[in-house]
Formats: sequence, structure tokens, C-alpha cells
Amino acid sequence: MAGSPDRDLDLVLFGATGFTGGLTGEYLARNAPPGLRWALAGRSPEKLDGVRNRLTAINPALGDLELLHADVGDPASLAEVAGRTKVVITTVGPYLSYGEPLVAACADAGTDYVDLTGEPEFVDRMYVAHNAAAERSGARIVHACGFDSIPHDLGAMFTVRQLKASGPVSVRGVVRASAMFSGGTFHSALTQFSRARQMKEASSARREAEPKPEGRSSRAVAGKPHRDKGLGLWLVPMPTIDPFVVARSGAALASYGPKFRYSHYAGTKTVRYAAGGAAGVGLIAVAAQVKPVRNLLLRRIKQGDGPDESRREKSWFTVDFVGEGDGRSVHTRVTGGDPGYTETAKMLAESALCLAFDDNPKIAGNVTTAQAMGDNLMARLQAAGMRFETVDG
Repeated sequence: MAGSPDRDLDLVLFGATGFTGGLTGEYLARNAPPGLRWALAGRSPEKLDGVRNRLTAINPALGDLELLHADVGDPASLAEVAGRTKVVITTVGPYLSYGEPLVAACADAGTDYVDLTGEPEFVDRMYVAHNAAAERSGARIVHACGFDSIPHDLGAMFTVRQLKASGPVSVRGVVRASAMFSGGTFHSALTQFSRARQMKEASSARREAEPKPEGRSSRAVAGKPHRDKGLGLWLVPMPTIDPFVVARSGAALASYGPKFRYSHYAGTKTVRYAAGGAAGVGLIAVAAQVKPVRNLLLRRIKQGDGPDESRREKSWFTVDFVGEGDGRSVHTRVTGGDPGYTETAKMLAESALCLAFDDNPKIAGNVTTAQAMGDNLMARLQAAGMRFETVDG
């Protein structure tokens, strides 16, 4: 079981040689609790040693940070890592290509797992293939622990609580950001756009396998472009993993009410930007279907690259939520800094620390952040600088 006293490590970071993985390591070097037993894992001892040297410059106590061999092509190495630690963080994506062997190892070993995937097909396939094993072993497999989808998942949970409705509840989340998103995120999104049929098949397989809540319903609802007079924004539906995650939390948690519906949008000040955003998403979706164009885009935008610290310091995100139920409405907001890198590294690290140390709900299997950690993770993120607030009552 996760948290077993025979584990000699609290946390292992797999993928620290990449850009976001490196930032996650730096966050832990600065913010990990005293006495945290953690290690870095990857294929290249030389690259891992370089990361350790960088972390030691931040925190001299990390000079003897353990380096572990882990390779997605070597299941035995993953099983050994999973067997030694309470929690594994992985930033090795695209997860559809590289993620399953580690999920399998953690599910079998009873080891908690967090990633930052935004790939719905991967998440659905992992549920079908490994949820039963994780439930048996006690492992908590928690996907989407970065900007996809913590602000939206915990923000919707926060909104439902502020609304305090007893009947049906509808929530819309509206994202705005000023930031560069990672090459890894772009690769994952382009891959998903090119696999519409496979995504649909994976979603159907999960619906057949996943129990439905008794006497309740929870769904993501695809909205239409429109102007939200209350928020003063033009809204464009967002084809991301976030609404699926929020709807699964709504299905798992009775506090979301008997009938919960969630819609997810990008918000812009003007109709010109709204139209441009919708057209841009459409063009990427079309380009993803043409293999030569898709490959050209993937070559032009590399994984593992990201903006420098000065650019990240200027970046920000805001997610506004409007919850409606029992004839009332509430407006809440989640805000933070650079979403694609700095805040994602923070959210990923705090999720792992929350699983390792906090008194969370006694559940196992493929679970969402709201379901697995809820209040504890929200408190950690608030202490780390993210804001969850009610704008009006």
C-alpha cells in the first residue's frame, strides 16, 4: 500500500532533465519540507548528475540526492523505482507515447502517481487498463496535476461550496492567461487532435467500464461562443481535458449535487480576439489531420524548451467561475503566475507532497485532484501563493 513503512523514499521525480521537470526539481529544492527523502530518476546518469548539481546550488543539502535508473522501455527499472517510494512524479511525455509503463508499475506496487498530462485519450486508457489494479493495491493514480487541470478542478469544487445549492448546479469556467505554453503541451495537443477517432473509442471504453453515480449525474457540456454580460467577456469553448476532469469530480463527490453540469471556455475582451482564437484552434485541428503538416509543426516547436525566468515572471492566469443553482449565482476566481511552467511545477510538486504527507480521503484508483486531495491541496496552493476567492456573493 502507498505510504507503507517499508518505503525508503517519500518521492521520486522522473523527468527532471526536461524543462518542466527541472522546474519541479527546483521548486522542491526550495520548498520541500525538512527531511524529505527524495530522488531523481531517468535514463542518463550524466544528465541527472547535471540536474543534481543545479539543485545543489539552490540547496547545498542536496549534494547527495540519490539518482535512480528508470527507463520507460525497461519495466523492471520502473518496478524497482515504484517499489521504493510513496509517490512518483512524472513529467515524461507525451504520455500517450511514454506514460503507460510507469502507471502500470505504480498501480501494481501501490505507489501514488502524479503527472501533468492534458491528453484525454491517455487518461481514459489508463483507467480501463489499470484502475482495478490500483484499487487493489491502494495506489492513487492522479493525472492532470498541472495547469491542466488543478485550477479548474479545485476552482469548480470551491465554487460549488460557495454556492451551497441543494438542487441542480451548473458551473462555467472561463480561462484567461498571458503566457507561453510549453513545447510538450503543444506536442500533446497536436497528437490528440490527430487522434479524434481513437479518443472517442477510449472515451467509450471508459464509459462502459466506469460505474455511474447512483441517483446523480455529472457531465461536461460543450457550450457555444457567446458574450457573457456578467463577466464582460466573449467566451470560446475550450477543447481541453479540463471539463472532463471537473465532471469526474462532480460524479465522485455528492457535494456537487444531484445534477451537475460544467462548461469550459477561453475568455477575451473583444469579439476579434474570440474569433481569432476559435480560428486558430480550428486551423491546428485541421493541420493535425495532415501528417506532413503535423510533422513539420512538431519539428518546428521542440519539446523541453521554454521561456526564461524574466518572461515567466511577467506571465499570469485567471480562471473565473460562475456557479448557478437554487435560483442563486456566485462568482469566484482562481489566479496565479506563469501557468505553463512555474505554476505547473508548483502544482505538480505540491500534489506529490500532499499525497505523501497529508491526511487525505481513503480512496484508491484513478482519481481526480478534487477527489483525492481536495481541501488539503487547496490549502497548500494557497500557502504557496495561488488565490481562490469569491468575487461576489
